[in-house]
Amino acid sequence: MRTEITHHGQTQIPPMSTQTEQQQLDPAHIMQTATSFWSSKVLLTAVEFDLFTQLGDEALTAKQLGSKLGIHPRGIYDFFDSLVASGFLNRQGDGQESKYTNTQNTSAFLNKNSPTYIGGMPEMLNNRLFGFWNHLGEALKTGQPQNEIKLNGKPLFEELYADSASLGEFLDAMTGFQAANFQQLGEKFHFENYQSVSDIGGALGLLSRIVGQQHPHLSFTTFDLPPVTPLAQREVDKAGMSDRIQVVDGDFFTNELPKADVITMGNILHDWNLEKKKVLINKAYQALPEGGALIAIENLIDDARRENLFGMLMSLNMLIELGDAFDYTGEDFRGWCREAGFKHFDVIPLAGPTSAAVAYK
Repeated sequence: MRTEITHHGQTQIPPMSTQTEQQQLDPAHIMQTATSFWSSKVLLTAVEFDLFTQLGDEALTAKQLGSKLGIHPRGIYDFFDSLVASGFLNRQGDGQESKYTNTQNTSAFLNKNSPTYIGGMPEMLNNRLFGFWNHLGEALKTGQPQNEIKLNGKPLFEELYADSASLGEFLDAMTGFQAANFQQLGEKFHFENYQSVSDIGGALGLLSRIVGQQHPHLSFTTFDLPPVTPLAQREVDKAGMSDRIQVVDGDFFTNELPKADVITMGNILHDWNLEKKKVLINKAYQALPEGGALIAIENLIDDARRENLFGMLMSLNMLIELGDAFDYTGEDFRGWCREAGFKHFDVIPLAGPTSAAVAYK
């Protein structure tokens, strides 16, 4: 056992608890988190290369797949095997003749030929947000957004809606990201008690299309800015639901919200500061009948702010994107809605970190 001599000449034995604690210390979690952007960039690059679509239902060697994607031989084994180790590719066998295949999840969600493709969100994360997050420290110190506004002075939504390509990418990302949540909302919320739904900031009308297929008795209004209208109408027509879904353009800060028994907002409230959040909640209250419901679909942070890491990271993302925008807890939502006059509240867990916060008039 190690002993120490103090400057008074006395012998000291380190406490056993300190030795035990030192033996139990493990930096693995620190290093795993510190380097997690490596894993993220590998997956995002695979989506950028359209790897999972190119692979499809085939089983290819590293050389075959690398040639198909135009990847230099130096990187093929490290790249593909990193995807194997992280669970995004399967590999049959070992060595140079082993073959790579899609997993069930990458085949379903990252192959563009799949109806459940969600690659729009990884594409946007790679093309826009990955670089902006390098300026998180500046955002935390200044409270200012760190996106395109630093280059041209234009706020996020003004920039997105001015360019059809950027708008299309953004709407595709939001569509894929929310599909599972809307599906579960249709299954878990009692839409059978209502006749009409207005989806505010409805983008491509996905919520209306999904919930409408689950509940044929409902009629819908999907409401968004004028540049979105033709894109939403195209998707509604393609779904054969134009007789039940009305596409309406407008600005939810300057126009009244379309009246309905249920008003939904999917990832809308978190885009704004507290003052504007309350404006939208008050507008929803005015547009609802007695007994009507406001549903906010968000990555709702748990009230103790200890568990929903994704919700808190999303709130930091709102800082980077918009400055004073933020995500919130169920208790926050209840307080704001109670101020507006709502009487009863509920939280419905949806897919992953997402929940539906419900306020009843």
